[in-house]
Amino acid sequence: MRRFIITDLTRFATKEDVCTAVIDIETGECLRPIPYLKSARCAELNLQPGAVLEGEINLRADAVNPHIEDADHSNLVFIGPSSAQEFKNILDRTLSTSVSNGFGIEFLVDQKHIPIGVRANCSIITIKVQPSQIQIREDGFKAGKIRVSFLDESGHQFRFLSITDRGFYDYAEKHQADGSLPDLEEFVKSQNEIYLRVGVSRAFAISGRNGYWLQVNGVYTFPDFHKEIRSYQ
Repeated sequence: MRRFIITDLTRFATKEDVCTAVIDIETGECLRPIPYLKSARCAELNLQPGAVLEGEINLRADAVNPHIEDADHSNLVFIGPSSAQEFKNILDRTLSTSVSNGFGIEFLVDQKHIPIGVRANCSIITIKVQPSQIQIREDGFKAGKIRVSFLDESGHQFRFLSITDRGFYDYAEKHQADGSLPDLEEFVKSQNEIYLRVGVSRAFAISGRNGYWLQVNGVYTFPDFHKEIRSYQ
């Protein structure tokens, strides 16, 4: 049986399913289990980023670029949480120096998508950003949703990407009316290290641009984590 660490728990608007990504502890391979796990089951097991799973997850023969990590799964068992250091080690093993380097695509200024037909290295990467180079803001058009802007280590700025991290999604929905978002940004910026899991959506079109849109699937801070974000309400 293989062992994996969950690196991403992504909420959908319907709330029924959670999209996960895992890293094989032995090989470092990134996989996305499909069918998606159910939100209720994740809450029942208190599955968080850093959780250890054991079972079978194997790449699907019909996986299509850029979502090359799509995988079948069976007999998954929750073993328990990893330590903070074990989780950080996994993130370091998957680290890219920039968004463009990770996806293998040179992003232009203000480009937020991989166009249809452009081949990418993958559909999800890990990067680090400096605490001073990240901003978290409420979406001005969708109450309860938050977006992130950041400067990656190459100096490329990405503005107002959607945060699909389950914990951040739940936090924003719960606190949309009480003015807590500045406190959240202050906490993130107070940490020594910030890791982002940057992924892409399934294909859809916005203003005539069809493609796979960048989103932030995970925001991880060290040495401390925000306890309300990494819990189920």
